[in-house]
Amino acid sequence: MDTTDPEAPDSGTGPTARRMILGTQLRRLREAAGVTRAQAAWEIRASESKISRMELGRVGCKERDVVDLLTMYGVHDPAEREWAVEMVKQANRPGWWRSFNDTLPTWFDNYIGLEEAATRIRTYELMFVPGLVQTESYARAVISRGNPDNPDPTIEGRVAIRMRRQKLLTGPKPPRLWAVLDEAVLHRPVGGMAVLKEQLEHLLEVIKLPTISLQIVPFDMSGYAVESAFSLLQFAEPELPNIAYLEHLNGASYLEKPDELELYGRAFDRLTVDAETPDRSKEILIKRMAEI
Repeated sequence: MDTTDPEAPDSGTGPTARRMILGTQLRRLREAAGVTRAQAAWEIRASESKISRMELGRVGCKERDVVDLLTMYGVHDPAEREWAVEMVKQANRPGWWRSFNDTLPTWFDNYIGLEEAATRIRTYELMFVPGLVQTESYARAVISRGNPDNPDPTIEGRVAIRMRRQKLLTGPKPPRLWAVLDEAVLHRPVGGMAVLKEQLEHLLEVIKLPTISLQIVPFDMSGYAVESAFSLLQFAEPELPNIAYLEHLNGASYLEKPDELELYGRAFDRLTVDAETPDRSKEILIKRMAEI
């Protein structure tokens, strides 16, 4: 077991990533000990499905449960047990976004944690500008479904979350963001033409960052594009699997099976080939701004 200090400055992992790392280690130890999920569940007086969720990092772990499982798996080395207990404590610390629990959809909680831990984010959008590079006005228009005067009290909280997420891009260790947009995004007047123009100006600024790449899929190639938006997240930690994230109206899917990741990886590669180059995409942005 890797006993790297989870609080080390270079770890770059938040609570969600730590849960996944701990869960992966628990699964490896269980399998090495020849213990079934049902047997592990009986040991900590839980269900087999809870063991599965723990090992996938979908739920937090209790320190007592982890200690009991380590004993069952034959892990008696003090350093390994101390590492696991410390990881439980760090994984159970709430992320900054938990203060927005009243406005944050429960299914989006894990994504924010994974986004913070990612070293590379590839995203495809065919409706809107990606959230990580939206202006506040554009984000408010998207979240309010085009009605910024909507009295829904959760809207401003969700806008604040989106703006806070963007600090990733200018932090000490920003992820590599590679965004591919359908050209229709540049013509959809989200929030009105003034808001759209401000958004396009912002895109021209953010693509100056060396960690951000933007490509536009032109109209004449849109028919060959993928039918829905998705994101691919990669992590520096070898314990963390790459993840494909797909958002729905009332939830989200997190795909991590090799065949699923290969499918979406190939789709993204195809999109980057169909799309204009970053330099040509910049020219398209400038031309579109001049038309507004």
